[in-house]
Amino acid sequence: MHRLSVTTALALCLGLPALAQDPRPPIDRQDPNGADQVPAFEGQTRAPQPPEPTRAAMETVAEGLPHLWAMEFLPDGRMIVTAKEGAIHILTDGVPGPALEGMPEVDTRGQGGLLDIAVGNDFAQTGTIFFSFSEPRADGNGTALAKARLVEDGGTARLEDVETIFSQQPTYDGDKHFGSRIVVAPDDVIWLTVGERSDDEPRVLAQDLTTHFGKVIRINADGTPAEGNPFVSEDGAMPEIWSLGHRNTQSAALGPDGRFWMIEHGPKGGDELNRPEAGLNYGWPEVTYGIEYSGDPVGDGITQRAGTQQPLYYWDPVIAPSGMAFYDGDLFADLDGAILVGGLVTRDVRVLHMEGERVLYEESFPLEARVRDVRVGPEGAIYAVTEERGGPSTIVRITPEG
Repeated sequence: MHRLSVTTALALCLGLPALAQDPRPPIDRQDPNGADQVPAFEGQTRAPQPPEPTRAAMETVAEGLPHLWAMEFLPDGRMIVTAKEGAIHILTDGVPGPALEGMPEVDTRGQGGLLDIAVGNDFAQTGTIFFSFSEPRADGNGTALAKARLVEDGGTARLEDVETIFSQQPTYDGDKHFGSRIVVAPDDVIWLTVGERSDDEPRVLAQDLTTHFGKVIRINADGTPAEGNPFVSEDGAMPEIWSLGHRNTQSAALGPDGRFWMIEHGPKGGDELNRPEAGLNYGWPEVTYGIEYSGDPVGDGITQRAGTQQPLYYWDPVIAPSGMAFYDGDLFADLDGAILVGGLVTRDVRVLHMEGERVLYEESFPLEARVRDVRVGPEGAIYAVTEERGGPSTIVRITPEG
């Protein structure tokens, strides 16, 4: 429910008919890059803002941090964060502890580095965490997922039993589009998003089931393919694949419906909200909104084709999505079930008010900094990791105004 205006509230108190409140214009009003592209259905892009904005206050809770990529909350309320340079830190009252010992080597070139982090469902008993990183190899690199135990004693913390449970194949010598986000489901199945490595040569492999490029990966905690994966019995296909035709996904979360949702980076235009289903093809790079950075069409310049899925929502121009959460706290009553996503280009937290799979409204919490990750804290506040290119990171706490 959205807050009532003074006029509407007064009318209700007096027993008069409530005056309808019109949505406000969409946030994004610039011309789209794909000037001749038409949405496949009404409301697929540029949803209106809600009739009344969600009022929010921002405060800095940690600053001067290393260049962070992700954060998560431990069960005791402390934050655990990943620094792109290859270190994991635990923050206590906003102050980072020393880098945890036991980390594997990380390729930090370009968009590579230490990426996402997630806490295992059994963390309280085992200390299990998962983290993704760009794994250096003899002839290149690739996105990898590791499992480890976080051990704390005597005021120190370290990683033990570090094991890489997934390595993207094939190896590619590049420094872009590693993905990746990790989502641990209640049944301990792990969802991992993997980029298509950006360059012309590898990106077409997002359509190739013999590679992990541009796919959603679904595995068990030991790295084996999860039950129900659609290509397990297909000759030559990578058994870890859930869906294909993705570009570079840095936003993912489980929704209130228990399903896996994600938002992927588009080219120049064409960021996409998807809820990928087993075995389905989401088009990249053959079908997409937006254009090449050069201004040329992507491929044949088509936005629809039989056998490929339409995004539930898209942005053109882009927001450059990174980090995602569904709001499930008690502080923002109007945001229950809303999608929160960080905008690297738009320098804000975008808020998508959902009605099933439809974006009903879209609004913004401006932060005036690139937003790399978004989480909902145990007390219901929204936390955002912000950055400047190559510089230090800050963590901002967002609460209702007043």
